[in-house]
This record gives sequence, C-alpha cells and structure tokens, in this order.
Amino acid sequence: MANLDSVLSCLDLNLDRSVERLSELLRIPSISTDPAYADACRQAADFLAGDLAAIGFDAAVHDTPGHPMVVAHHDGPKGAPHVLFYGHYDVQPVDPLDEWKSGPFEPVVQTMPDGSQRIVARGSADDKGQLMTFIEACRAFKAETGGLPCKVTIFLEGEEESGSPSLNPFLDANRAELAADLALVCDTNMWNRETPAIATGLRGLVGEEVIIRAANRDLHSGYYGGAARNPIHVLAQILAELHDDDGRVTLPGFYDGVAELPDEVKASWQGLDFSEESFLGGVGLKVPAGEKGRSVLEQTWSRPTAEVNGISGGYTGKGFKTVIAAEATAKVSFRLVFAQDPEAVRAAFRQFVEARLPEDCEAEFHPHGGSGAIQLPFDSPVLQKARQALSDEWPKPAVMIGMGGSIPVVGEFKRRLGMESLLIGFGLGDDAIHSPNEKYEMTSFHQGQRSWARVLAALGEGR
Repeated sequence: MANLDSVLSCLDLNLDRSVERLSELLRIPSISTDPAYADACRQAADFLAGDLAAIGFDAAVHDTPGHPMVVAHHDGPKGAPHVLFYGHYDVQPVDPLDEWKSGPFEPVVQTMPDGSQRIVARGSADDKGQLMTFIEACRAFKAETGGLPCKVTIFLEGEEESGSPSLNPFLDANRAELAADLALVCDTNMWNRETPAIATGLRGLVGEEVIIRAANRDLHSGYYGGAARNPIHVLAQILAELHDDDGRVTLPGFYDGVAELPDEVKASWQGLDFSEESFLGGVGLKVPAGEKGRSVLEQTWSRPTAEVNGISGGYTGKGFKTVIAAEATAKVSFRLVFAQDPEAVRAAFRQFVEARLPEDCEAEFHPHGGSGAIQLPFDSPVLQKARQALSDEWPKPAVMIGMGGSIPVVGEFKRRLGMESLLIGFGLGDDAIHSPNEKYEMTSFHQGQRSWARVLAALGEGR
C-alpha cells in the first residue's frame, strides 16, 4: 500500500506533464479511414512506441497490410499475472469541420462554468485519452518503484475506426507474443461522472437473410389473387410466430445456455440511476416491448433477442401496383447472451422457417455474421479485485454492467487467444466521440490514471 500511495502521489504531481504528453499525441491526425493520413497513423504509432520505450518497455512498431500495430512488453515480479492492455491510436474523421469550436487536432483544455476542466480534440476520449491513462499509470509505477506489479504487454491498434481489417491476421500470426492471462480493454464508459463501471458482458450476434419464393414471376392480383400463394403473407406469418404473447422467442432450444442473473447483480442493476421512462421517452416510446417481467436493463444487457431489421417484397415505389410478389425477403438478427451457440441458433431459425413453408414455397438463406456472447464470470476473482480497486478511487462504488452491443476485439481475444477481457473505461456518454468537439473530462483522465494504478496493484497482489 505504501508503494501504491507514492504512485498515486506521483500521478497527482505530474498531471500537467501527462496532459502535455496526451496533447502531443492528439496533435497527430491519425485518421485511419482516409489514405491521405497514412503517414500520420505511422507517426502516432512511432510516438507511442517511443514513449513506451522511454519508460522501459521493449516496444516495437509492426507493419501490417494496413496501418501499423504497436506491441510493447515489460516484465513483472515472479509469479505475477500477465495482462494484455488493448487500445487504439487511430481516430474518426472530423467532418463537419465548421462545427468544431477549436481545431480538431489542436487540443485545448477548457474550464467550464462549474470549474471542471475538459480536454477537447479528436481522439481525446476515443481512444487516445483512454489508452494514455494506462500508460501514465505504468510510468508512475516505474518512476516510484522501478518496476510494474504485473507482467504487462501493451497492444495498440491503428485500424479500429476502419473495421480492423489487419487485426485477426495479426492476432493469428503473433499469438505466442500476445498471449496473456487477462486482457484489459479501456474503450468503454463509466456509468456516470461519479460511478465507475466494469462491463461484464457483451452480447453476441447472428444475422440471417431469408428469401421466400413462390410463383416464377410477379402476378396480377386480380387474375391470381386468392388462388396463388403470396410470399409476403407467408413471410409475415412466420416472422410473427418468432415471439409468443409474453415476448419470448419461440425457436426450439433458443434459451439453451441462457443463465439467470445472480441476485446480487440484479439488485445492483435495480439500484442504478436509470429511468426506463426516460430511456424509451427519448425515442418517442413509452412501454417496454420485450419479455414480460424483465426490466429494460435486463432486456438490453442480459437477455437474448430476435429482431426483424428489414423486410421487402412486391412493389414499393410511388403510386400503386396490384401484384402478388414472386418473393419476399427479411433480414433478421439475434442478439445472444451467456453460452448460446450462434450456429445452433442459426440452424434453429432455418428449421423454424422451413417447417412453416406451405406447398409451392421455398426458402433461401444467406448468413450475415455470427459470434457468441462474451461473459466474464460474475464471481471471477479478477473482477472482484478490479471492482474494489475502482470503488476505492471514485466517490461511488463500481457497478457491473452489461452492454447490448459488442466490441469485436474482445470476442477475438477470447476466440483466438483464449483470454477473458476486463472492460474498464472512463469515458462519459456526453463525450461526443465521432462528433465535433469531442472531449475527455479531466477527472476521467486524472482519475483514470489513478484507477489503473489501483487495478494493477490489486491484480499483482496475492501472487
């Protein structure tokens, strides 16, 4: 604890210098989607590798078919866990430029009317500010103790904002170098300004496009109406049968692998400052439409879903055309949780459709991606250590939350490297990532550094 106290004091005393280092990185326009900024992406990678080398990491820039990766290693005490920290140095484009109140790559520290401060620049929150919180924590440990409490590998990507085309081949080719006991991902948010959060689950996804065909051409609905099979009717009826009256998905075996939340987690979610009315009211709705008896947070964080994302068939142009379409199409997605098997869900959907096809109809299917959910065990020792470490730093205890969407790299770490991920971030919902005037609160940057110092110290204990 004495060592940790000195590390925290070091971070406090050197906050201004850490802001200067972040500002230097923010000045580099590392927009990965635009080939015109390829040199800037390399410049950002070189900057980070040089900074990590300066504090004792064995750091290198690795070429890829796209933008380079940065990988850096530092030994830890004998028997200490090995953690892999992931971040990305590339940023989104800055359009529309005329909506920025200052240059997107000219970082400024703004003081707000309440006295709080924020760092404004593209990439300040997504993800340069976030990744630098971890690097600054490592820097302070090195300055105060000469080492790190864990063995640390830092992996920084340069294509996250452009779909990560080089990521999976790089993971496969460098599996031995990147393998660790646990991944740390800092591309997420806090629950609110005073409450840190750990995302324990990311829903998986199965996408399917189904085409129902009947006649060999569109038919005149006056000549054939009533006698000819209508694929739109058939498809609409099948889609309607995907849910029962209680909002549950009716695919056989769909809920295999779906666990109930532990009572402690459910109670903590119920205690969050969350308004279902405000959540739905913000998009013009009033009543939750999912499974009966489930809260909105359960529905979006820990329950699987089936949604129709698009449907088409027949004449959809202006005016009116009286036809019976030859085919009808729907795009359907399933969000998965816990241990649901994506391929089992896909197979169940196809069987569900085919079992309901009447005579004269056939179905064609096209897959559109499939990945399982990511779920950190709620009783994981590393989760409990990290939760306590964050709670020691912030005004309110850390909460465990779910995420309705997914972070692809987390799934790839699990599938390709066999690692669980601890998702801890210090962004806020109003940081305007991907938008003009992106910002990162000074409290996020400062206490983010202190938080990572506490987490590293906690993970290194009990070795």
